[in-house]
Amino acid sequence: MADARRTAAQARLETVVAENRFGIAVLAPLIGAASLLAGARGFLPAWLAFSPALLVFGTAMLRFPLAAAIGPELDRRALAVLAALCGYTYLIEHVGVTTGWPYGAFSYGVELGPMVAGVPLALPLFFLPLVLNAYFLALALLGERARAPHLRLPAAVGLVLLVDCVLDPGAVALGFWSYADGGLYYGIPLSNYLGWALSGSVAVVTLDVAFDHRALRARLDACSFALDDLVSFVVLWGLVNLAYANWVPVLCTAALVCGLLATDRFDLALARGDGEGGVREWG
Repeated sequence: MADARRTAAQARLETVVAENRFGIAVLAPLIGAASLLAGARGFLPAWLAFSPALLVFGTAMLRFPLAAAIGPELDRRALAVLAALCGYTYLIEHVGVTTGWPYGAFSYGVELGPMVAGVPLALPLFFLPLVLNAYFLALALLGERARAPHLRLPAAVGLVLLVDCVLDPGAVALGFWSYADGGLYYGIPLSNYLGWALSGSVAVVTLDVAFDHRALRARLDACSFALDDLVSFVVLWGLVNLAYANWVPVLCTAALVCGLLATDRFDLALARGDGEGGVREWG
């Protein structure tokens, strides 16, 4: 009975995502980027600009395609390992906020939802999907070569760092967080990327333990919207960086777009928004 309910819920989620791909992957991040920029420039009332509830809700909505894509692979082992990874995420972020290690001394300028001990309660919702997207993209780009751990793991970590080269400058420009001593890369110190290399490596290796990469590759073949969350990421943060003339992050966004296009994942259904091109196989 429980398996039947899970299968039905999974099928419903996939249907919702497949029928609303354009709205979730393109329109929603366009609206999000416009709202964030308007809030940062004082065009929205204080109660609405960077509303914690709206930030968490909007981020959760953008995660629907990734949740639908990964859902069938979430067995007990994967859930247990992901729970441990969530704990690690909270721990390293708390250490970072209180000691400045490993990212460099930084502080939040915006409450990203409820905060506990200086750390957003929704932190895994923000961090883990970035790593999952990078891992998925690495598998898609490598194809059969993804069987080799010495290729897929460094590729995934490299993509995690590329993602943060887009995210951090945009977030700093918006005032989401800031670094006490600044830094050469749009106010971000090198230590931040050394910290991301550490936390990203731990997260990627943990995901590699949690999931069978061969099953994830098969899921990528079966689910055309598996990388739509990364599409929404490049739309939102690419536009934010473009608005602030952060040209290196814009080039990093272009590199991610090229990677997405190289996977040949996006059919005309995404452009038309007609709901086709979703899951080709489920069972």
